[in-house]
Amino acid sequence: MLSFEEKIAIIEEFAQLEKKEVSLGRVNFHFENSLYDKKNIVYHLHPNGNGFVYAGELEDYPTDSKGMINIRDFEADELRNLVQDAIESLSATPAEKNPVLEEWMNDYDQSLVLMREEDGYNVYADEALEGTFNSYEEAANFLEQEGFSRV
Repeated sequence: MLSFEEKIAIIEEFAQLEKKEVSLGRVNFHFENSLYDKKNIVYHLHPNGNGFVYAGELEDYPTDSKGMINIRDFEADELRNLVQDAIESLSATPAEKNPVLEEWMNDYDQSLVLMREEDGYNVYADEALEGTFNSYEEAANFLEQEGFSRV
């Protein structure tokens, strides 16, 4: 198990994080450039080695109900990788995290492209925007009603 000082040293390798002292000797690290409301990457790192990293936007990590992972028993590489992944997850838009680019065709060989952009889904005919939708399901329903199917 890494000591408190070793964990601090690893986390301080990430220049984009800002250290904030909190009560009882605990430390938080904030990511001010987060694209989301969540800015606290490292939460309540305690001198006893206990602490948490926010991984609520990551799929490959088991988290608690608040999206946190306890880092008490993490090794150096595990901690470094988790913090890096957490920063990247809060730096990417939903479209960058889950890109969608699909071609849809109808019986007349006309094609449309469904693309995830920012927080929505757009349908294009060549470069012309045909529609904007809040969810993939809405966009797919529109395309199916218009006689298109995925290629």
